[in-house]
Amino acid sequence: MEERVQKILSQWGIASRRQAEQMIEAGQVRLNGSVVHLGQKANPETDAIEVDGKLVKPSNRPQSIHLLLNKPAGVVSTCRESRNRPTILGLLPKTLSQGQGIHPVGRLDAESTGALLLTNDGALTFLLTHPRHHVPKTYHVWVQGHPPESVLQTWRQGVDLLGKKTLPAQVQILQRGVEDTLLEIVLTEGRNRQIRRVAELLSYPVIHLHRTAIGPIQLQPKRGSVLPSGHYRYLNDFEIDFLKNRVHLTSVQVPADMKEYRV
Repeated sequence: MEERVQKILSQWGIASRRQAEQMIEAGQVRLNGSVVHLGQKANPETDAIEVDGKLVKPSNRPQSIHLLLNKPAGVVSTCRESRNRPTILGLLPKTLSQGQGIHPVGRLDAESTGALLLTNDGALTFLLTHPRHHVPKTYHVWVQGHPPESVLQTWRQGVDLLGKKTLPAQVQILQRGVEDTLLEIVLTEGRNRQIRRVAELLSYPVIHLHRTAIGPIQLQPKRGSVLPSGHYRYLNDFEIDFLKNRVHLTSVQVPADMKEYRV
């Protein structure tokens, strides 16, 4: 059965779908000796697919890897960067960053910090980033000024953002400074720069944004020390089970072309 080459590479764990597309556009992928063009299909049972001159097969698929990274400021949540900024893969040892197909599940802005999931499981990534799966994410956010309860209630109920109302959010005050306020915000959606844009719209701009948890996966477990900035750890069995159960991997099918899969 023929499938798009980028999908095959993602399914085999060679790269994320976005990475595979970039590799194809860069001429790094060949099909039966010829350079592949984006969208080209292949039969994985009969066709020879090469990446950087190396023949790849389903048996080459690396073991599934699931990591939690504490992203520092100034590091971009992508695997490749055209502007020569540091990327998250640069924080990993070469044994993980090369040849494993590891990629981020979603993104954090370059200036934002905190919890970011990394995996080489393309199907899991697609499902976790699909709008139907509302995985709660917790943020500690310093904003300028002292937003009153009325503003916080507006934020909780949802704010019109580019013609679409945001989903209800949990927003509470953790600390007040002289000229700023620390908020804890829990979202179940992840629209582009959502917290920063809503805060700006409400006239209390973000000073710093730090993600502390993704569901029960925390940078600082209740009985452990905080994961240092720039460091990573492997997810434990409970955390992996949470992710897989959350998206019901056994019952939800990934669309054939995975058009919405973007990391």
